[in-house]
Amino acid sequence: MVNDFFNTQNLPTRGDTTTAMSPLSQAIEPDWSREHPRKLWDPTRRLLKCIRRWQALQDRRGVFARIARRYWSLQHLFWGIVTQCELPLATQIGGGLLLPHPNGIVVHPGTSIGPNCLIMNQVTLGQGNAGGVPVIGGWVYFAAGARVIGNITIGDFSIVGLNCVLMQDVPAGGVAVGVPARIRVDPSRLPGNNGTGAS
Repeated sequence: MVNDFFNTQNLPTRGDTTTAMSPLSQAIEPDWSREHPRKLWDPTRRLLKCIRRWQALQDRRGVFARIARRYWSLQHLFWGIVTQCELPLATQIGGGLLLPHPNGIVVHPGTSIGPNCLIMNQVTLGQGNAGGVPVIGGWVYFAAGARVIGNITIGDFSIVGLNCVLMQDVPAGGVAVGVPARIRVDPSRLPGNNGTGAS
């Protein structure tokens, strides 16, 4: 599953002129196939499926919509217990999220997660003392134990390192490591520089 995140064969190269979209826009289009359950027992993808189905019914009225929302809410509770992952139903999540080892993941319901991200175990995306929650771009990788707190923005194609404590913005292509986090920018991670995107 981690290899799926770093598979960049479909990212555009510097000289790609087959699309009117910019390389960056094309590269962060959601890859919904990453969320499709591969088998009957596929807990993290089942958890995401519950969230997608519940959100699709959120604005619908009527008795059948209420019953369906309740069904998916109970399914979400079950898979949340199985995975030991706190990923609320109302969380805004771009398509293609990967959770290879979901145990201990805690996400504030107000957090916004961009497309094609990967979150490892024991990651916290939470609210700071001053309020506000993280806004996360596309193709962001969170290594195990990362803590991302407060009203901050993490740019596309960034990496938040192992056990990192992050409380400041990260630009696109940035790499955050350490406690407290130190940030450097790796331009080679951005599509159009070397054609690899996430590496």
